[in-house]
Amino acid sequence: MSIQGRIEELSNRHRRLDQEIYEEQKRPAADEVRLHDLKRKKLKIKEELVTLRPN
Repeated sequence: MSIQGRIEELSNRHRRLDQEIYEEQKRPAADEVRLHDLKRKKLKIKEELVTLRPN
């Protein structure tokens, strides 16, 4: 897979996680453990994107 392909894949996963976080936060009794896990995954993807993207 090319670097650009990896960046696109990670960007898509980042957007999906963002949507999952939004949906979980809308619930009346949001699962804080799940939210924490989703946010941790999103941050990890963001960190990888920063290392892959050219300056």
